[in-house]
Amino acid sequence: MFLKKFCAVIALLLLPGFAMADHIPSPTGQVILTISGDVTRTNEEGVAKFDLKMLSDMPATTFETSTIWTEGTQEFTGVELNYLVEELGLEGTNLVASAINDYHVEIPLSDAKDGGPILAYLRNGDEMPVRNKGPLWLVYPYDSNVEYRTETVYSRSICQLDRIKVVK
Repeated sequence: MFLKKFCAVIALLLLPGFAMADHIPSPTGQVILTISGDVTRTNEEGVAKFDLKMLSDMPATTFETSTIWTEGTQEFTGVELNYLVEELGLEGTNLVASAINDYHVEIPLSDAKDGGPILAYLRNGDEMPVRNKGPLWLVYPYDSNVEYRTETVYSRSICQLDRIKVVK
């Protein structure tokens, strides 16, 4: 009887998203995203670091949209910001998203909602090199909602994203 209960508990803990342990796996490849601030689940002291494989192993969202920076409709694939917020237990009011060149934008945590922005790691099925807005680009589904086609939202669409800090 004990063995059955033990195995059932272990099986539940292995389900993605079920166990909200304090730690997440550590990256084995090059770190492309570091999340700091009020982060519940981490893999280093006070931060959550991700390589491309870790992000691509998460549930992916794909949508097509036009952007003000590209020609024609583009297909983006990535992790919903909302998913990361929930999985990492991020708490605060804003996210300060920073790019490789230290450019940063402030994004209200309320933007992290179903059908909202994604941290895109693929554009038109291909990884994005740094010289082409990668490796991560925070993209909103601009064509799906007129509220996403504003100067404010465009300003939050940071490319070459490599850091997010959760602030109160």
